[in-house]
Amino acid sequence: MDDKLMLMIPGPTPVPEQALLALSKHPIGHRSGDFSKIMAEVTQNLKWLHQTQNDVLCLTVSGTGAMEAGIINFLSPGDRVLVGTNGKFGERWAEVCTAYNLNVETVTTEWGKALDPEKIREKLEADKNKEIKAVIVTHSETSTGVINDLETINRYVKEHGEALIIVDAVTSLGAVNVPIDTWGLDVVCSGSQKGYMIPPGLGFVAVSAKAWEAYKTAKLPRYYLDLGKYRKDAAKNTTPFTPPVNLFFALQATLQMMQKEGLENIFARHQRLMNATREAVKALNLPLYGPDESASPAITAVAPVGVDAEQVRATMKKQFDIVLAGGQDHLKGKVFRIGHLGFVSERDILTAIGALEATLVELGGNGFTSGAGVAAAAKVFAE
Repeated sequence: MDDKLMLMIPGPTPVPEQALLALSKHPIGHRSGDFSKIMAEVTQNLKWLHQTQNDVLCLTVSGTGAMEAGIINFLSPGDRVLVGTNGKFGERWAEVCTAYNLNVETVTTEWGKALDPEKIREKLEADKNKEIKAVIVTHSETSTGVINDLETINRYVKEHGEALIIVDAVTSLGAVNVPIDTWGLDVVCSGSQKGYMIPPGLGFVAVSAKAWEAYKTAKLPRYYLDLGKYRKDAAKNTTPFTPPVNLFFALQATLQMMQKEGLENIFARHQRLMNATREAVKALNLPLYGPDESASPAITAVAPVGVDAEQVRATMKKQFDIVLAGGQDHLKGKVFRIGHLGFVSERDILTAIGALEATLVELGGNGFTSGAGVAAAAKVFAE
């Protein structure tokens, strides 16, 4: 059936009807007073979502572009940086830093496990001369469905005193608690197609006062991603370059929806969806790729035995128009990932799990009782 596609991936995520209708409006001039009013409202609501009074800047980029901006605006060639790598995106930030001739040192944990904050602490404490200028951490590692202990890592960075903490919050902002001002996070980056519930195209960078001090002496090249330009124009409710106007319409709508739901309810919903998904997968006798204690509320990675991960994805798409994410790099063909981020409800999880059960039956999977997955998810929702 046409037009029944159901996205259950970590991004792009489903878009609510209010946002879709907003996207369909006729564009307006981005230098107009009407756009400035929208920009003012969106900026204020972004600060609410980020739990900060600091600048939250909007860039016409993906999450990767937001992270690149977050790295290059506050550092200089040769600066020593620590990058936590326990998945695809941590490794990507190390690659970005290397491309800009930073002195990169990785703190590595195998995929599927959370970063060990103590390894970061040891390196920071050993830095007696305060040469480490930044610690770069992926909060929710989308490639494996693991969430890292950002609060503890940040505490160790603060004890160091000199280093900035730069955070990839692309799949955690809007799904889990990221209290920027309470924790004193310096640079926090995210993307529109995740918890914000709108299509790809906007990146967001929250910047602390400490980071702005580092900006004054940072010497890495930048132009389009020069956050100073965005800060100056944001103060006048405008942007330095042409923004995707209709995405701002949609963002205005979804931020209003999020305020109506409330931060605590948003976080609780994502936790509930994650718990239901994981309990359902266990009931279907499918191994989870990562322990419960470090599971991300954005996405659940499954490492099936007895059925092929890509066959599961292909059958879900063909038979039910439900799209799951595949594995990345060496996990390609070994895992599939179920997204439960953004505009996702309990009904969506029950639908996806029911389709997954039918898919397993079709592919000859065994070792589970028919209906066990849906029952396990429903039990979580009934609690």
